[in-house]
Amino acid sequence: MVEKMLLELLSLEKSLGLKKTNKYSTQGDKVPVLQTNNGPSLIGLTTIAAHLVQEAQQKQLLGSTAEEKAIVQQWLEYRVTQIDGHRGKDETRIILKDLNQYLEDKVYLAGDNFTLADILVYYGLHPIMTELSVQEKEKYVNVSRWFNHIQHYPGIRQHLPSVVVLKNRLYTSGH
Repeated sequence: MVEKMLLELLSLEKSLGLKKTNKYSTQGDKVPVLQTNNGPSLIGLTTIAAHLVQEAQQKQLLGSTAEEKAIVQQWLEYRVTQIDGHRGKDETRIILKDLNQYLEDKVYLAGDNFTLADILVYYGLHPIMTELSVQEKEKYVNVSRWFNHIQHYPGIRQHLPSVVVLKNRLYTSGH
């Protein structure tokens, strides 16, 4: 799990256009740690990711308004507590069902703007979406639409294989 998070942080650095690669280690076998040059180490995926966004001077990815910032934070917590902490198919179905309902009228998790929440939730869902059948992806059409949109966002997918989300259907009239 932690190796996956370290890959995500390296991909995030690259997508943010950060030139120098940071030094990472792990705490135990579950938590990434960023060794900073001028201060204490930063611990945890979302803490480090938010720091990288600040370092890249792309603060809009953390949200533009107070409400959007809170929503981004909410989804970053959801990533770590729910998606990373899910156990088995039943919990996966609950996550996908809730996310599908939430995304029904949204382009991005925080509303109209692409944020760090979209990036990290995409990374967290990637292994789940890879395992779903085409029929299951069609059942969670809003998640599939959002996921496909994020995986094609410039610079985000990087090291991850592309996931085929929905098959094309040919409809015939009943005449």
